[in-house]
Amino acid sequence: MKDADSIVFVVDDDSSIREALKSLISLAGIHVETFGTAQEFLLSKRPDLPGCVVLDVELPGLSGLDLQRELAAHGIRLPIIFITGYGDIPTSVRAMKGGALDFLTKPFRDQDLLDAIQQALERDRAARLHSREIAELRRRLDTLTSREREVMSLVVAGWLNKQIGFELGISEITVKIHRGRAMNKMGAQSLAGLVRMTERLELPAAKVQSAETK
Repeated sequence: MKDADSIVFVVDDDSSIREALKSLISLAGIHVETFGTAQEFLLSKRPDLPGCVVLDVELPGLSGLDLQRELAAHGIRLPIIFITGYGDIPTSVRAMKGGALDFLTKPFRDQDLLDAIQQALERDRAARLHSREIAELRRRLDTLTSREREVMSLVVAGWLNKQIGFELGISEITVKIHRGRAMNKMGAQSLAGLVRMTERLELPAAKVQSAETK
């Protein structure tokens, strides 16, 4: 497992555990940063890389579960792998309901942790890619005029050009021009592609009108 473009944050108040985990993860080819408290982690400047948090449940001050809630409240969606020497079912259930990727009880197998880290990094990498793609689609959407957005919303809802023209009070030729410009600006090669883009952006769909009503 080599992930030099990724990072793992280890948060544990036991220095010997921190060093052991740092050595293990570093040998797997992944950059590691360690912290003794949740507060230290929250105050740190984290690099913009795919990553995850290996987090002890029991910490001085903010607990691991408290940190999980803090990260969620601030929109920080780093995958979390909880580790603990005192695992119990209610705590593990709260952690998993809070979105934790895994919950390991010490002593755990090195490979179990490395497998969980690999899964966490893949999840964060995919989430980052999705966010970049959505940001790019929103950037393209922002280049559309209000009329182009109106036409696009009706096109993806299944309206015919003549229906759209009647609804907006413009000619069918003008509808085709706006439709073509919208597709070009959005980078859509087909109507199906444009529909998928609007679905990913979760844009509100216009109500489909039948040919008899328009």
